[in-house]
Amino acid sequence: MSAAETALDGPSQISQTGLDPLRSEAREVSGPIVVLLAGLAALGTLATNIILPAFPRMSAELGLTGTQLGILLSSFFLTFALGQLVVGPLSDRFGRRALVLGGLATFLAGSIICAQADNVSGLVLGRVVQAMGACASSVLARAIARDLCQGETLGRVLSLTMIAGAVAPGFSPLLGSVLVDLSGWRASFAFVALCAAALALLYLRRVGETHPVDARSTLALGNVATTYRSLLVDGRFLLPALSVSMVLGGLFSFFAAAPGVLMGQLGLTPLEMGLSFAATVLIVFAAGFLAPLLARRHGDRTTGLAGLIIFAAGSLGMVAVASQPTYTTFTAALSIVLFGMGLINPLGTAIALQPFGRQAGSASALLGFLQMGSAAIGSTLASAMPFSPSVSLAIVMTAASVGALAAFAPVYRDRPRREKQPSTIIEARVSNDA
Repeated sequence: MSAAETALDGPSQISQTGLDPLRSEAREVSGPIVVLLAGLAALGTLATNIILPAFPRMSAELGLTGTQLGILLSSFFLTFALGQLVVGPLSDRFGRRALVLGGLATFLAGSIICAQADNVSGLVLGRVVQAMGACASSVLARAIARDLCQGETLGRVLSLTMIAGAVAPGFSPLLGSVLVDLSGWRASFAFVALCAAALALLYLRRVGETHPVDARSTLALGNVATTYRSLLVDGRFLLPALSVSMVLGGLFSFFAAAPGVLMGQLGLTPLEMGLSFAATVLIVFAAGFLAPLLARRHGDRTTGLAGLIIFAAGSLGMVAVASQPTYTTFTAALSIVLFGMGLINPLGTAIALQPFGRQAGSASALLGFLQMGSAAIGSTLASAMPFSPSVSLAIVMTAASVGALAAFAPVYRDRPRREKQPSTIIEARVSNDA
């Protein structure tokens, strides 16, 4: 038996049940709550991609180099990744409310710092503060969903929040280009600050605390380390989490390379680049809505594997067109990539989180750390390679697809035993021997 399979089947120090024994039933999840969770999940990617069309204007006004512009992305991703490791255990100990509101307030402050910055140091400082707040909203969107939902409802809500997380980077460049044309690059930061304030008000009115005192864990460095270690050696969490994270790393490498490919190589204007991003959103919508339906029919692991194969096929398509891309060939390959991502992202997330109700905050935090760490690596590699942006992107995408498939293979091999039980995304129960 392989090490991966041993990890997948081995004992865990974490609860073996998919339901939290401290909760007898899940609360009803209304439309406004789903909107709130989607907004919390999308805030970080919104803040990242809305500034991409502003890069030429920022560079001209502040004298920023391409490397310095890249730092605005990588500093955000790195802070985002590390911050989640702190937010998750804090929310498991003290509840979600204080962390949600504190995170949104921190994000708002960082956005104001960026909007008023007149040099690269001020921008980087603001981006770091932004990321400290955004990491809380991202972690807690998943944790609150796990607090409120189970089984089929959890899968559906996670699917919608994952769609929002993918749609935000699709529409935000278009929105950013309009804001830049109307009011300059600082308007993008003002807009995301207003979004944070609106989310805080909606949270206060519609949700409030979702993690009751009797369900909270203790907070001690040893306990935190034990929880993370238990998750990292438990293949039920680690393998699907790694797979989803590598897919996200490939996606964020596209975000980093997009200005160079679309505006540099293909000659699009900032507005045209924004429209191009927005046009791909329908692909993510379609895949995100299909994911739970296909999982109901074929099983979540089979559907997830299909998504990864589609993602890999799109990555190979990018390799095929990398040397001489045209708008048509490049966007065709990208559309295939996004469809595959839209299938695996919600399913892989649900598979990773479902068994760990009592540690939902920590599990969500570690998943977010892996995702944003992968995003930082992918975006850095796509920017730093000594090739054209399209070639660099194709290399990173292909590597991400190979790694994601390798990580998911043991999860899929376990499918005959697991999928004798109902899919984790459509049932409210996970067998104790899962």
